[in-house]
Amino acid sequence: MIKPTYHRQSRTLTSEQYQLQDGDRHLGYLDVHYGAADVNATLVLERELPEQDLTALIEQIDEDLILASDVLRDRDDLLVRVFVGHEIGFYSEDLLRDEIDEPVDSFDGDA
Repeated sequence: MIKPTYHRQSRTLTSEQYQLQDGDRHLGYLDVHYGAADVNATLVLERELPEQDLTALIEQIDEDLILASDVLRDRDDLLVRVFVGHEIGFYSEDLLRDEIDEPVDSFDGDA
């Protein structure tokens, strides 16, 4: 059974982002968006889980984060899209800007 720990990455008035761990193992990422009637979430897992474990994880997330949130109003439903994938990089404007500003070695033709 998965016992997730949550590391909040960001929070706005109507959304939150978390990194999920299962013990020492990275489990995935969760984006939660609080609407007027529904809560929409995107869960990206690093590995596929059996259906029973996945539904238990979603129920645990609901109990630990969604229902406990001070953002939550009366909700009609929790809608969760689940993806399996892995991170291939982390980018920011500052990192990209630094790469653009770095001089590129030019080929002067002398070998």
